[in-house]
Amino acid sequence: MAKLIEQRYGKAKVRVLKILRDGPIHTIREIEVSALLAGDFETSYTAGDNSKVVATDTIKNTVNVLAKQHLAEDLERFAALVGEHFVRRYEQVSEATIEVAERAWNRLEVSGKPHPHTFEAGSEARRFGRAICRAGSSELSAGIRDLVILKSTGSGFEGYPKCEYTTLPETADRILATSFSATWHFAGVPASYRTTDEAILAAMIKVFAENFSPSAQTTLFQMGEAAFQACAEISRIDLAMPNKHCLLINLAPFGLENKNEVFVPTEEPFGLIEASLSRDQ
Repeated sequence: MAKLIEQRYGKAKVRVLKILRDGPIHTIREIEVSALLAGDFETSYTAGDNSKVVATDTIKNTVNVLAKQHLAEDLERFAALVGEHFVRRYEQVSEATIEVAERAWNRLEVSGKPHPHTFEAGSEARRFGRAICRAGSSELSAGIRDLVILKSTGSGFEGYPKCEYTTLPETADRILATSFSATWHFAGVPASYRTTDEAILAAMIKVFAENFSPSAQTTLFQMGEAAFQACAEISRIDLAMPNKHCLLINLAPFGLENKNEVFVPTEEPFGLIEASLSRDQ
């Protein structure tokens, strides 16, 4: 015999592109939505009873309609609106978890001026907003995923323990590259989520670029501190820094000295550094 201890279901990768029009000036919002519902659905798993199951096609259609009506600047507000809809509309839904990830479209310049309705795709990094909605409450968070950043100096790694299996040489000058991700959790409501998200990200990138990094761990902590300084409304931030290693190529067999100039980028294996910070009250 088995006992169902947890369940949720929904629709993932619901993609919508919306044009926001301000006279002749257009803005592109391309999103990918994941909507997961939890609640009184146990018998759909254990007894073949679909009487309370909101069809995932209905979930998709709901996202599309609400995007038409409400999708604007803030991913977080739209995520909360979608989640609150499902909790209010269906009594069997006790919790809705909505994540809205955004693909960036950057305005092109033509003849030295920003063009009103022509864009180029941004990087593969994805900003996102997430809402966990229950009756009478919503928890909002946001973040960035897979932001590939690199600095060619200003980073080292020294003073670590050595053993018979250690081959990595110490260095005071190395490349630091990562596919960076972070999630910040809101305890208050900012005037503009989008402006706030941009300020948090800019503050963390400034630390990455300008502070000497004795380790990825130190840099990760300092980036988290900068996020708290940039936004009074966040209470916690989760960060991940998977290293994208660039290995110095040995050119000595060819009579050449490689002074931190030529590297081979590698994908795996990679170091993975993660941390969660809360605001120090």
